[in-house]
Amino acid sequence: MRPRKKDRHLPACMYEKHGAYYLVRKGKWKRLGSDFQAALAEYAKIIDSGSQGGMGKLIDDALEQMSKKLKPNTIVQYQAAAVRLKEAFAEFEPRDVLPRHVAKLKMHMADTPNMSNRVISVLRGVFTYALEQQMVDFNPCTGIRRHPEKQRDRYITHAEFAAICGKSSDNMRVIYEMGYLTGQRIGDVLSIRLADITTEGIAFTQEKTGARLIVRMTPDLEELISRIKALPRKIRGLTLFCSPRGGKPVHYSSVKAAFALACKRAEVADATIHDLRAKSLTDTDDQGNDAQKLGGHTDAKMTARYLRLRRIDVAEPPAMPKKSL
Repeated sequence: MRPRKKDRHLPACMYEKHGAYYLVRKGKWKRLGSDFQAALAEYAKIIDSGSQGGMGKLIDDALEQMSKKLKPNTIVQYQAAAVRLKEAFAEFEPRDVLPRHVAKLKMHMADTPNMSNRVISVLRGVFTYALEQQMVDFNPCTGIRRHPEKQRDRYITHAEFAAICGKSSDNMRVIYEMGYLTGQRIGDVLSIRLADITTEGIAFTQEKTGARLIVRMTPDLEELISRIKALPRKIRGLTLFCSPRGGKPVHYSSVKAAFALACKRAEVADATIHDLRAKSLTDTDDQGNDAQKLGGHTDAKMTARYLRLRRIDVAEPPAMPKKSL
């Protein structure tokens, strides 16, 4: 379960020793051959033949089943966690995985608590599936507690936002501004279709929650949409935001990377693309408007807790006592 320090080009459980390649599982070394390509072929043959009951096959089957009820972005996150799990449990059969193995994986990833929690959460779902398929008798994740996660409280100031936009390209700047003016997640912003825009406002169906709302058209939004449509494009796509060359929708990862680069150039520390939504909802509430509606939250407590993390109380100091005459 520990990451390799050398021979990182080799697949899981495959090692080179004395000029030959071996498959190592449960402490047993099986010689694959001295020729690398031939050894890889033999490795694949053995892995495929034993995959019926292996953890890799179980993880793939469980993820396929779970994905039917997951949002696209969540599926991507689960797939990344699945890669970690396959590496960690490459030598295991499902019945071999015990709570101590899960606990060991959790502590091994303690430096990245959010990712560790996600990986264990996916593993818990994998074994829930395995229980239903009668492949195991218990879920080894039961009783394994999550790492405590610090709630994010970063608020991007007006000056910082202006600095970030000033260091961004025209195509990226308008995405950040749309995220701020609408208060929506960047994935939902990138999905805005031209048909979603009317004189009433911009219609959204949030990918994460399924919430439907219309962000009312304002002079600021009208001006921003005009600037977006005026950007040079060889091909105009169906979405408001599209690549300058091919007209395809802009990818989330490109926006995330560009925002990080703009923050670096603007010397704005510890800010992420997700903080734009927090700034929008916080500023909306400060201006006396309904942050809960804008955020698409079904519970007012969720919005209140969300804003409280980023609002700084302004306290009145006492007056200096007057000197007696």
